Order: sequence, then structure tokens, then C-alpha cells
Amino acid sequence: MLADHTTLVQFLIEERRRHPSASGDLNGLILEVALACKAIANRVAIGALSGVLGAADRTNVQGEVQQKLDIIANDYFLRATEWSGQVAGMVSEELAEPYVLPSGYPRGKYLLLFDPLDGSSNIDVNVSIGSIFSILRAPNPGVDAITADFLQPGTAQVCAGYAIYGPSTMLVLTVGTGVHAFTLDRGLGEFILTRPMIQIPHTAAEFAINASNQRFWEPAVQRYVNECLAGKPGPRGKDFNMRWIASLVAETHRILTRGGVFLYPRDSKDPTRPGRLRLLYEANPMSFLIEQAGGAASTGRERVLDVVPDGLHQRIPFVFGATDEVARIDRYHREHNDSACAWPLYGGRGLFRAAG
Repeated sequence: MLADHTTLVQFLIEERRRHPSASGDLNGLILEVALACKAIANRVAIGALSGVLGAADRTNVQGEVQQKLDIIANDYFLRATEWSGQVAGMVSEELAEPYVLPSGYPRGKYLLLFDPLDGSSNIDVNVSIGSIFSILRAPNPGVDAITADFLQPGTAQVCAGYAIYGPSTMLVLTVGTGVHAFTLDRGLGEFILTRPMIQIPHTAAEFAINASNQRFWEPAVQRYVNECLAGKPGPRGKDFNMRWIASLVAETHRILTRGGVFLYPRDSKDPTRPGRLRLLYEANPMSFLIEQAGGAASTGRERVLDVVPDGLHQRIPFVFGATDEVARIDRYHREHNDSACAWPLYGGRGLFRAAG
């Protein structure tokens, strides 16, 4: 069977051969991340049988209630990658500060940033969840990383990817040479390349947004969604489907599989937060993947990968997917966001009038 298929190890070796000066450290780190994802996949697969479902009666730095699997997944990432000398430090959604490696382990030349279990609100209802990761070069290799070392724009990433734990477990990644998807063969314990060089169509007929937040959206987003909902009789001249899974990994995987656009825009629900998704270990890695697959990723006002971070857990608005749709949403932000919404459904006497 392996004679006809490319494993993740083989793929990474071929990529390294294109760069003879590479040390192999990056490949080693990616394989360690893959090992953590395999371990998480095993725990997710047996669910309630191992007693890992439900809340853990504690919150993380985000103020979110942690699930038992959040804590387990975070530990798997740390244990799989801390010992080998590939990383100088790590940051995680579940940790307030950068993780300092145990004193007996060597410090490497990379930084690992990860969301160990994205979409954890879906765990108990058995909906697809995943893990997200990003790899940066350490500004000071060989020594413990500090917070400032991680505050690099997304353009500095050398690798990004995610694992999705669904009917099958898949690892989707980029090292800057396109996006490639690997499916876990549980019998072999290997990730096998099943979708090389993924590309996103430039146009779309599907959008994903949490419509329950509609009353808090900015005028640009109101206009875009209203046009999509108007269907063929409306200004877009075609019907759109709306989706929402509440898992960034699952939303991204759908767009990489069949196209579309995702919006988690800035809104007025919590004025202290300019956005909902974390820049360093959610938006940046997904933006790298999306751009490598021929799509676009934006805050609605600028390219995500150009944003210079100001904190480990910084949140931003996030729009990504088909280039034509993202460009349209960006244009609506430039043209309509500073004026009253002209769409009747969202006006002062409209069907969706905001409270207050």
C-alpha cells in the first residue's frame, strides 16, 4: 500500500531536498506536532468511553470555560514537542504566558504557537473539532523565548496547519509551497497524502457567519449578508447557502474542500474586543493556508498576515475564503462602514432593528 502513497515523512523529506541547506529541524518539529495530533485524535475518537467529555471546572486566560479535552490536548502538544531541541518556546490558547521548557531540554530555533483544541464547545455533541498550529523562527535561537519573540506578523510564518478530527482525521499544512492534506491511516499509524496542492475557487455561492450576532454587525457586513440572502432576485443575481459550525477548523476545511467565504467580523457586542478570533494561533495560521491555496484573508480593513501583533492573545476580525468575496467585503468596509445602513431590513424601522 505504501508503495502507491506518499506519507507525511516522505513528503517532508522531498520538501527538504529542495532546500539542501536545511537542517531538518523544521521537519522534526512538524512530525512532533503530527504525533500530538494523533494522540488527540485517539482520545477524541473514544470520547465518553475514556471519561474525557465535559467541563473541567476551570477557565483559561481567555476567560473561557475549559473542557477536559482542552487540557489534555494542550498537554499532548507540550509533551510531544518540548524535549527534542527544535523549539525555544511555545504559546497556547490555554496558557497565559509563553511556556518555558524544562531546564534539562535544549532550546531550538523555532517557536510553536497553537490552539490545542479548536471548537471545544462541539465536543459533547460529537461535531468535528480540531487543532491549529503555527511555526515561527526564534529571533534568539538557543535561549528561552520571551513574549516579544512571538509578536511577529503572519508573513514570518515558516509553517502552519491544522488537524481535523471528524469521520476521518486529517492533517492539512503548508510550508510555503502550497497546501497539502494528509489522512490518518489508523492501521499504519501514518498520515498519507490524499489532497496535494489544494486550490480555492475565486468565486463562491456559500458563506459562513454566526447570524445570532446580526444586530451587532457593522453596516458593511449587514450589506454583504443581506445581498447574499436576497438570492437570484437580489443584486448578486444568484442564490447563496449559509453555514455555521462554530469550529474554525471545520469552517476552514469546508472552504478548502468546496470553496466559500467565512466571516467573524468586528461587531459591537463587546466594545472592548476589536474581534473574536486570536491572531497568533488562529487567524495567522489559517490565513497562511488560505493564501497558499489561492484565497484571501482580511480583517475587513487589511490583510491579516500584515497585522503586527501587540499581544499573545490579541483578537481580530477575520474574513477569509474566495478572493472575489473577500475583496467585495473589504470594499464594502471602505465604502459603507462610516454611513448609516441603507438596507431596509436593517434600518431603524426594519425587520432586524437593533435594540436600544
